[in-house]
Amino acid sequence: MENSPAPRDLEGPKAWAHVMYALHAVSALSGVLSSATVVGAFVFGWPSIIAVIFNYMKRDEVAGTWLETHYRWQLRTFWFALLWLVIAGVLTITLIGIPAAILVIALTGIWVLYRVVRGWTALAGRVSMPVPPQN
Repeated sequence: MENSPAPRDLEGPKAWAHVMYALHAVSALSGVLSSATVVGAFVFGWPSIIAVIFNYMKRDEVAGTWLETHYRWQLRTFWFALLWLVIAGVLTITLIGIPAAILVIALTGIWVLYRVVRGWTALAGRVSMPVPPQN
């Protein structure tokens, strides 16, 4: 019998990843089903903010595993969506920039929906996400 270390039990952290994807999905869908924008609801909605807090609290548990890519995927989705919202806000300062800001908000909303669906689907299939390596 080989004396190898037992594999880490990732069922708890995997369940947390599902919860976080669900929270992000609730925020994004509230933007689809209400007068809010998808990206606005995603970044400023309580479900996504709670998911980001959970993510930062739990991500050390998945360091070095395939689940780490999902935790990073979720955080990168949130922070890049916020960045694009800030860029859209800057664009609205001028009258000429307003149509560009509307386009940025719409495209970022579509991108957020794509990332939530793609990530959650990959998690269900136990597939890691393509994220750049950490420094």
